[in-house]
Amino acid sequence: MPGLDEMLTAFDFEPIFRANVTRVVYDTTAHGAGTEFTMRRNREAFEWVDVVPRAGADVNSISTATDILGMKMDVPIFVAPSSGQGALHPDGESAMHVGATAANTTMIVASGSSVPLEKIAAAADRPLWYQHYPVAEMGARRLVLEKAQGLGCRAVVVTVDGRSVVFERDQHDRHLGGNTRQGARRAPAAVTNPYRVTDLYAGTWIGWNYLDEIRPFIKVPMVIKGIISPEDAVLAVEHGADGIVVSNHGGRILDYDPATLEVLPEIIDAVGGRIPVLIDSGFRRGSDVFKALALGARGVLLGRAARWGLGAFGPAGVQRLLEIVQSELVATMKSAGRLTVSSIDRSAVRTRFT
Repeated sequence: MPGLDEMLTAFDFEPIFRANVTRVVYDTTAHGAGTEFTMRRNREAFEWVDVVPRAGADVNSISTATDILGMKMDVPIFVAPSSGQGALHPDGESAMHVGATAANTTMIVASGSSVPLEKIAAAADRPLWYQHYPVAEMGARRLVLEKAQGLGCRAVVVTVDGRSVVFERDQHDRHLGGNTRQGARRAPAAVTNPYRVTDLYAGTWIGWNYLDEIRPFIKVPMVIKGIISPEDAVLAVEHGADGIVVSNHGGRILDYDPATLEVLPEIIDAVGGRIPVLIDSGFRRGSDVFKALALGARGVLLGRAARWGLGAFGPAGVQRLLEIVQSELVATMKSAGRLTVSSIDRSAVRTRFT
């Protein structure tokens, strides 16, 4: 089996990850909703955007540094929130934080982490962001949000797109219910409808008023994750969002969503520069990151790819994978003649979405 120093792209980590974990754990990371069309479309969308090369630019000094929500970043890349990382490595999210910090990358911790937030925060000295799934009870909401901020989390990312899902891959594997994050066989999840569709994460009760209710408890920037339409982007701004993440949950919530990259330009136009826009779902290469930046995103979140790194080689794998993507971003910036992140604009790409 190849070693860490033989990893050349993010894709090289997936087979090592797959060999290291059980089939159930692998499928929990790999699966998408329904037929998994949206998951495939997320990747295909990158083929519909061409990078425009530029000749003659002096590219000896490339900088990937940026500023997002008043926070200085070495690279416009984050580790996306994903739960149950204890099934991938004994130290779970703590190990992910160590690897991300070694690569000068900010990690967003999922509320469903397998390691207590206190332990994750203490594992490395880079500031964390915290991802929050809606909680029905007001006191519990306040407790978890104030705890995260008290531990130094610099932003709260509220996920709003997880209402219900069917994982056909899990059902074909006879793991009915789909909720097998820790690798154990479980009974089918309880459902409240006649169609055996499991209610997840945000649930069916969440509305825009939820953001109004939790805003007083959040003293750091509040970012809304799960936006896929211009209309929702505008509503997020109106309800106090300091930023949004254009996300279809990596194709894991609704089948036949559009790819995030193809809706990004219209969301950018709808927001009109009032707040920064981040993006995730399907990102694997530095050129992918470049294309999103060119279409208006301020930063990119890596989800499955970061999990591949952790499950394949632990913290060192996370660091190596992130550094590979960062080096690919630099190489693409050089080819496009863009010396800084702020110089990457729509003239750097040509799109073929229609």
